[in-house]
Amino acid sequence: QGQEKLSCNPKKENGTHVVLCELGNPMKAGARITVDMELSVSGLEDMGDAITFHLQLRSKNSPSPSNASVTVTVPVEAEAEMQLRGNSLPAVTVLPTSWRWVEGSQRPEDHGIKVEHVYELHNKGPGTVSGVTLSLAVPHLLGDRVLLYLLELGTEGGMNCSHHPDLNPAQV
Repeated sequence: QGQEKLSCNPKKENGTHVVLCELGNPMKAGARITVDMELSVSGLEDMGDAITFHLQLRSKNSPSPSNASVTVTVPVEAEAEMQLRGNSLPAVTVLPTSWRWVEGSQRPEDHGIKVEHVYELHNKGPGTVSGVTLSLAVPHLLGDRVLLYLLELGTEGGMNCSHHPDLNPAQV
């Protein structure tokens, strides 16, 4: 009929975290009670894809060997929003009309104007992430002609990077 707040107390019992809620006393025989509970659980990073709660209803007044219990399994879903930002430095590049690629040269300026592409991957949360893979495809050929000469690839912030086989093929 009415709504009441429960008095709940967390405690540890046999190495298990237990939350004990008092529903009230006395209760009439045959009373029906609906309880909505909201639990906040931390440290779920290593819990796998679900967490299980064991719920049990006990009466202090009349101990019964058939204390009603139920197991509830709730899926755990990590939520994190990733954001990718990118810039090219310089933002616009125009090749001079007199420029020619010097075949076999070891000087970077003979292969074109240097353009640096910087990408930043940010986790906006709320959860942490691990094992993220970013695949970046750079159009370096146009037909059989070089569009962008890929010189080097570097990372910061503890990231691992696998290099494309066509990275700096002339060893400039």
